[in-house]
Amino acid sequence: MIFDTRKFELIDISMKIKPVMPVYKGRKEKLPRFTTEADFTNATIYESRVDLNLHTGTHLDSAHHMMPEGEWIDSVRLEEFFVPCSVIDCSEVESEITMEHLKKHEIHAGEFVLLKTRNSFEDILEKDFVFLEKSGAAYLKDKNIIGVGTDGLGIERSQPGHETHLTLMEQGIHILEGLRLSHVQAGEYILIAFPLFIANVEAAPVRAVLLKAK
Repeated sequence: MIFDTRKFELIDISMKIKPVMPVYKGRKEKLPRFTTEADFTNATIYESRVDLNLHTGTHLDSAHHMMPEGEWIDSVRLEEFFVPCSVIDCSEVESEITMEHLKKHEIHAGEFVLLKTRNSFEDILEKDFVFLEKSGAAYLKDKNIIGVGTDGLGIERSQPGHETHLTLMEQGIHILEGLRLSHVQAGEYILIAFPLFIANVEAAPVRAVLLKAK
């Protein structure tokens, strides 16, 4: 069967990785470093190297990021990143997304939920970005979703004991961070968000896209 791509809109929701970009809490040591190892002045080819923290830009956390016995990123199941998805508009939230905010929206078991916030519109990614508070995480856990994505560089912001991460990870709920959602309308999509296949690490960059029927 031939898949007719013309029937679908492809929406990129990834952050571009570049030498100067937003990083968690503005910590300069987290910026990616690019090196040109060969170019056409000293070789017949062009080759580059990048030194990259795996939590840079759009990325997926595995459970090992917070849990010593949690899975590494190369153990996640790819079929859980080609799934139905809901984009939920939380742009009215000033600081933290709670259970009360999420109760206003229809959320289905087995889907990936993406939280669209002020983070996608304002210059707050390195400062007081909007995050998912523990009651919001508990609410999503009870909804039996497969994953949650955020347009913040972290799903929580210095919460004691990493309560949001652990609430989700202990339930096997995936965490996708660093999305760009300003150009995406709230609604239903198909999410494609495969992490790089790197052995024995706790996170990996992702090129995340949404599919929507035209």
